[in-house]
Amino acid sequence: MSDDEGGGSLYVLTAVLLTPAQFPGVLGDDFPQACSLLGVPPAPGGYGLVLGQDEEGARWTVVVDDVSLVAAAIASWDCGMEYDLSPDERTIVVSLAGWPLELSVAAPGIPEPHDPEQGADGTGRVPLAPPSAEAWGAVQRRMGADQVAREWSDWRERVATDGGAAAAAHPGLARALAQALEYTRTPPPPGRVRSSFAGEGARTLRVDGPGWSLVARTDGPAFVLLDEEPGEVLSVPKGGEQGLPELPGLLSALDRIAVRPA
Repeated sequence: MSDDEGGGSLYVLTAVLLTPAQFPGVLGDDFPQACSLLGVPPAPGGYGLVLGQDEEGARWTVVVDDVSLVAAAIASWDCGMEYDLSPDERTIVVSLAGWPLELSVAAPGIPEPHDPEQGADGTGRVPLAPPSAEAWGAVQRRMGADQVAREWSDWRERVATDGGAAAAAHPGLARALAQALEYTRTPPPPGRVRSSFAGEGARTLRVDGPGWSLVARTDGPAFVLLDEEPGEVLSVPKGGEQGLPELPGLLSALDRIAVRPA
């Protein structure tokens, strides 16, 4: 595709969606926050983020408003099919220097990935960069929750084996569950509560709040990550002596207010 800044070519490496129902946790607790990080308005239809390199090897993130095109490309790639993602220049909202995500691939035949000079994108911003893996904070906590969601079966098996932890055993855990319950009474910003298909009639929930992230399936346990517990994943079984009897009701209520992929 063409780069709207200098008219050169962009070699596309990957793409991700930025919609109220689906966005990388690295970008924010909710959809408006994620959009603010990239300097774009929180358009209800969302965006696609196209990550690539120019002819000099510089990293670029191109924000486009043709969400269906980006979604089709991602679906094809996930199925192992080729897809030439070349958005029309008229769909480009902004081109930002750098990548917000860590990529292990590079375009062949051009220089190694590197950031263009600050201001090269016309915004004067420092180039986007993935967060440090050495620190722990809100970004790393959300990334950890995204990973738990991807590895759900493994984490569920750990609960079945270890028995999990009672909700009253940790004050931060109790606070997170109380704030999640409050979401069912006072709806939070779009994207704070997201629901996606999980199979067998269940849904996967991703919920974020100040200092905490929750991952759950409507038919299973919940997992909570906290800013004050670096690298820890606290589990909340849905029943039994160590469980939380009201958990199924909370998850069902959250699912009812959650945004869902179109």
